[in-house]
Order: sequence, then structure tokens, then C-alpha cells
Amino acid sequence: MPADTATVPEPQDRVPSPCRRQCTLDEDSLTCMGCLRTLAEIKAWRTMDPAGQRALLAVLEERRSAQPLL
Repeated sequence: MPADTATVPEPQDRVPSPCRRQCTLDEDSLTCMGCLRTLAEIKAWRTMDPAGQRALLAVLEERRSAQPLL
């Protein structure tokens, strides 16, 4: 197996990206207003293992729940 594919999860382990294609970065918090990920979380998503991605999805759900209704 080539070294560059060693970290690619198997298809059944892949976690869908939380990106909502509504990318607007809040300059103060460096958080995307669409998916609620920080800039660091967006950058790290592709290298996270599936367990880390699922953990982040749980954090994002908490962030969404904590947002005031508009």
C-alpha cells in the first residue's frame, strides 16, 4: 500500500463533512457561520480519523443547540 493512502479511511468509515456550503468566516472568532467549525477545525477535518470526526460533529451539534434562535 502506498504511504500516501495509509491514512485514508475505508469508505464505510468515512464521515460526511459538516460543511453546509454557506461559508462565511466570522473574523473575530474565526468560526464558519455555516457549519460552526473554527478555522483550525476546518483545516484539521481531512486528517482526523473517523472517531475524531464524529466527536467534532457532536461538538458542532452542541454549538448549534447553544445558538440563539434568529
